[in-house]
Amino acid sequence: MTKRISTEDAPHEKRENLWLLIVSPTIWAVHFLFSYITAAVWCAKVGSPGGSLQPVRWAIAIYTVIALIGITFNGLSGLRRHNFGTESLPHDFDTPGDRHRFLGFATVLLAGLSAVATLFAAAVVFYFFDCR
Repeated sequence: MTKRISTEDAPHEKRENLWLLIVSPTIWAVHFLFSYITAAVWCAKVGSPGGSLQPVRWAIAIYTVIALIGITFNGLSGLRRHNFGTESLPHDFDTPGDRHRFLGFATVLLAGLSAVATLFAAAVVFYFFDCR
């Protein structure tokens, strides 16, 4: 049996927005772009065909740590939204509280997916050691 919260206990919907949903995928996309642009510019302008990619590998590691920190903060924000109130799953009633929790749950799922995608994009540092 699910308990519905009153509308007085629900978060104010004027503060709700969908921008929180796209933060994690945007962080992943920026990480992907920076990683590959860094490698391409390094190999084209600085490194020789057999030259080491060690500086690029370090840069990608730093990009990855920064991206994962941002994705984690966004995921925790979504988790806070998802855990709002005391209702049980599923959050499928047409109430402000359930909409708030659903957006939080979707944010957590997208943050998890973005974290995995970021790690896969960073995995190239284990396979490429030079600019060939």
